[in-house]
Amino acid sequence: MADRVHPRDSPPLSNNSGEAGSETPTKPAPSPGTYVVQVPKDQIYRYPPPGNSRRYEALRKRKPRRSCCCRCLCYTFSLLLILIIALGIAVAVLYLVFRPEALKYTISDVAIKNFNLTSSSPVSPEFDVTVRAENPNNKIGVYYRKGSSVTVLYSDVRLCYGELPAFYQPTNNVTVFQTPLKGSNVMLGNAVKTALTNEQMQGEVPFRVNIKAPVKVKVGAVKTWEITVNVKCDITVNALTAKSKIISKDCKYSVRLW
Repeated sequence: MADRVHPRDSPPLSNNSGEAGSETPTKPAPSPGTYVVQVPKDQIYRYPPPGNSRRYEALRKRKPRRSCCCRCLCYTFSLLLILIIALGIAVAVLYLVFRPEALKYTISDVAIKNFNLTSSSPVSPEFDVTVRAENPNNKIGVYYRKGSSVTVLYSDVRLCYGELPAFYQPTNNVTVFQTPLKGSNVMLGNAVKTALTNEQMQGEVPFRVNIKAPVKVKVGAVKTWEITVNVKCDITVNALTAKSKIISKDCKYSVRLW
């Protein structure tokens, strides 16, 4: 408890022993009406003022909840970090074991039929496109599934449409297959006809061949989910006939994992 000292009216007592130099100094008395209150330092922090007691209690109760949330966040981030590291290690191991290589595609031949540029009615051109697919991997096979598409375009005009056959391509294999594509009453504008006629006379007719193929990759004894292979080939032929020859080609391909 705090000690309270009351002021005194009487003067402080002096030493009357009579011995020279033996007077004991005394503390001066506080002035009248003054109180000296001594409060222990620990009590100042332990007991807040009444106005702040509710706030102190609320803050004191909140601390465990914050600590709980912080621990949960730390555990979650730690778990995610561990999963990412484990996934990276697994991918690295698979890559070192199987050494995957990209599939390669190209257009090796094109035969064109029923492409009449002098008729004023819609045309239905037919393209027989020969596709060469190469799988250079030693331990990876490819399942080509149904739902593929092959289209031929000229200046963003779709001329004909078809699809690839469904088949399995084993390791270290090159498969060449002919895909028939058919148009259905394609209406060509006068500008397109004029451009095609001029390019045929020059012996350089450009086309774009788009291939979209859903595949499943077989890694060892495990099949992956369905992956989409996209191939875009810019080809130039010398004529719009069944004996046309490819004089230039440039194929680019990409893979969409999901």
